[in-house]
Amino acid sequence: MSLSAVILAALLQTAPADVECNQAEADRGVQYAMNQCAYKDYLIADEALNVQWKKTAEIMKLRDENFESTYDERPGYFTTMLKAQRAWLEYRDAHCTNEGYYARGGSLEPLLYSLCKTELTQARTEQLRSLAESD
Repeated sequence: MSLSAVILAALLQTAPADVECNQAEADRGVQYAMNQCAYKDYLIADEALNVQWKKTAEIMKLRDENFESTYDERPGYFTTMLKAQRAWLEYRDAHCTNEGYYARGGSLEPLLYSLCKTELTQARTEQLRSLAESD
């Protein structure tokens, strides 16, 4: 994890835990509350990703068991997906750090970072779902 990601995570985790993110938008006008709510949205997206990852991983492992590999020595479905997921996580974190730099050092930076991570995480969850459903 990059230093900026560590700093952003610390900023997000130090925001008051009692922020109610289901309040009217007008009540979310305080920057730290907006940052905290965006971070909570990311945590929800991350949990959905983890649930989908487990489902897709099981399907990839089953595909590996059913694959006749007598002519093909390439890595299996699961191994390939795991490699891609690790690369995607590196990409997501670096990309979103860069997105946050639009407001580098400002109170808006954590919001931009969390919004980016939420968007990319939701997209990746859909990619994993699609991969599991394809034959």
